[in-house]
Amino acid sequence: MYAWDGGGAVRLLRHDPASGSMLLERLDAGRTLRSVPDDLGALRTLSEILGRLNAVAAPPGMRRLADVAAAALDRVPHAVAVAADPEVRRLIAISAGAVQDLLPEAGDRLLHWDLHQGNVLAALPGGREPWLAIDPKPLAGDPGFELLAALHNRWDDVTATGNVPRAVRARFDLMTEVLGLDRRRAAGWTLGRILQNMLWEADNADTTWHTHPDRAIAEALLDTR
Repeated sequence: MYAWDGGGAVRLLRHDPASGSMLLERLDAGRTLRSVPDDLGALRTLSEILGRLNAVAAPPGMRRLADVAAAALDRVPHAVAVAADPEVRRLIAISAGAVQDLLPEAGDRLLHWDLHQGNVLAALPGGREPWLAIDPKPLAGDPGFELLAALHNRWDDVTATGNVPRAVRARFDLMTEVLGLDRRRAAGWTLGRILQNMLWEADNADTTWHTHPDRAIAEALLDTR
C-alpha cells in the first residue's frame, strides 16, 4: 500500500506494524465494479487500474512469483498421480511446462494477485478517483500472472455468448492490449495461475473441476501460445 501510495489503489493513511491495523481512505463499500453494466467496459477499467499497480517495482522482501511457481512445480508429480481425469493430467502437464519455460524470468513488478471486479470499489462523491483497488495479496512478479481473477468475472455472460473460447480470448486480448503484455507470456503465466488451482484441487480430491471456468479458460488460451 505504501509503495502504490494511492496510485490506482486505496490509500493507506496510517499503519501500526505491531498490531497490523491499517487506516485506509474511505470508499463506497456498496458499489464495486460489478455494478457497471458493460462487461467489457468494466474489464477495461480494471485493466487500466492493474496497469498502474503493476508499473511499480516490488519493494524488497516481498514474496516472489519465482518461489511460488517453483514450489508449484515441485507438487506437479503428486497431482498428476492422483488426478483421475486424463484431460486434467494433460492440462497439468501443459501448464507446468509453460511455467517451467517462463520461470527464469519471473518478473519484479508489484502484483495485486487478486484483482477481480469485487475488489475495485467506487470513490465517495467528490473522491479523488472514480475507482480504486482494495485487498491485495502482494507478490513480486510478472503482470501476466494477474489476469485470471478478472477472466473469471461475470462467467454467465461468457457462457451466454454461445462461444466460450472466443469470449475468453476477447477478454484476454483486451487485458493484454491495455496492459501492453506479450500474449504468449501472459497466456503461459495464466496457465501457471490455473496450475495452482489444479494442484489445490488435486490435494483436496476435488472431482468437479471439469465444470470450472479454469478448464475452459485453459483450453481457450492454449490456442494463443
